[in-house]
Amino acid sequence: MKVGWSTWLYRRKVRQFEEVLRRRLCEIAATYVRYGYRRLTVLLRREGWKVNAKRIYRLYAEEQLIVRMKQRKKIGRRQRLAAPLAVGANVCWSMDFVSDKLADGRSFRILTVVDQFTRECVWLEADRSMTGMKVVHALEKARGERGSLPKSITVDNGSEFCSRALEAWVIEHGVQLCFIRPGRPVENAFIESFNGRLRDECLNVEWFSFAGRCQAEAGEVPRALQSPTSAQCIGGSDAGGFRGAAPARQGKS
Repeated sequence: MKVGWSTWLYRRKVRQFEEVLRRRLCEIAATYVRYGYRRLTVLLRREGWKVNAKRIYRLYAEEQLIVRMKQRKKIGRRQRLAAPLAVGANVCWSMDFVSDKLADGRSFRILTVVDQFTRECVWLEADRSMTGMKVVHALEKARGERGSLPKSITVDNGSEFCSRALEAWVIEHGVQLCFIRPGRPVENAFIESFNGRLRDECLNVEWFSFAGRCQAEAGEVPRALQSPTSAQCIGGSDAGGFRGAAPARQGKS
């Protein structure tokens, strides 16, 4: 292979301009430690340097100034199954959390459980903090109130609903957990609608001094929300009447 002498004897010339630019780049990067090469290029141009982003990136990489970005936590993929249809009362439930503050500024949370077919509030559980085990205890209370458990419960991807305690409980009782996609609350519209009315008609008009009082009044909230406003979607009847008439309607169909 023939190679010209000029190519063979070529030695890269170190330009004084580039060395000064390199030092200045390192100084700015030491001051703005979270800036990437594009933002550093903007700062250099403001100082009067005639440079482009490609040259700055080359020097940026040679000096190992690359900023390490925080890795986003990966959510475990779950097999998406077709959610069962709520063809009757006590078949499909939805549950979620509502947060609010007490009179002294401390936060508390309310676990809300709704029947998708009757739009009826099955259970409310208020506490300063909620864990997967507390969710299990609340569902056990709801089973005692309703007499049975549903076939499926629609939930979001919160840590309480992904806990081992709740997973073991649903496997033991044969209940299917239907997880919605992250950032898609519309897929759990029944509970979102109820939570909006709960906040508007209860939390925004009541002032709770301690979580115990909130839990004491939680039993009255479901009955208070079975109002004509909430009954507009079920033919004008309340949830109890609609639940009792549902088998007869299904028999006629």
